Amino acid sequence: MKSDTSTYIQVFFSRNIPVLLFLGFSSGLPLVLTSGTLQAWMVVEGVDLRTIGIFSLVGIPYTLKFLWSPLMDRFTPSFLGRRRGWLVITQIAIIIGVLAIALNSPKDGLWVIGFIALMIAFTSASQDIVADAYRTDILHEKERGFGAGVFVTGYRIALFVGGAIALILSEYIGWQTTYFIMAGLMIMG
Repeated sequence: MKSDTSTYIQVFFSRNIPVLLFLGFSSGLPLVLTSGTLQAWMVVEGVDLRTIGIFSLVGIPYTLKFLWSPLMDRFTPSFLGRRRGWLVITQIAIIIGVLAIALNSPKDGLWVIGFIALMIAFTSASQDIVADAYRTDILHEKERGFGAGVFVTGYRIALFVGGAIALILSEYIGWQTTYFIMAGLMIMG
C-alpha cells in the first residue's frame, strides 16, 4: 500500500507534467482565436451576420482530423522525431497564421482572413493529433489521467486568455496588436 502512495505522489513531480500544461495552452489558443475572438472582431468591423455565420465553418478541421491522423503517424519529419518534429512544424505554422491575421483586417481582407483562419484550424487540429499521441508516449500509465487533466487545464487557460483577455486587450490596444501578442503566446508550446 505504501508503494502505491509513493508512486502516486511521484506523478505530481514528473518533469513531463509542466510540458503538458504549456502544450495544452498552445493547443487551445488557436481554436478561440479562429472562432469567437475572430467573430467578435468581425462584429466590431461591421461584417454582416450571415458572413460571420459562414465563418463558423472554419472549425470543420477539428471534426475531420481523424482523416489525416494516420498520415501524421506514418510520416516522420527529418528532425526531432515523429512527435516533436510535427509539434514544431505545427507550432511555427500556427504562429505564422496568427501573425498573418494580425496583418489583415476583416474590413479589407475578409476572405483572406477566412482562408488563413481555415489553415490555422487545420494546423491546430493536426497539432491536437500529435499532442495527444505525444502525451501518450511520454507518460507512464499511472501518469496519464493526471497528465490529461493538466493538458485540459492548459487548454482552458488558453480559451480564457484568447477569449476574455484578448477582448479586453483589443479595447485598449486594438485587434491587430492583440493578435500579435497572441501569436507571441503561442511560443509557450
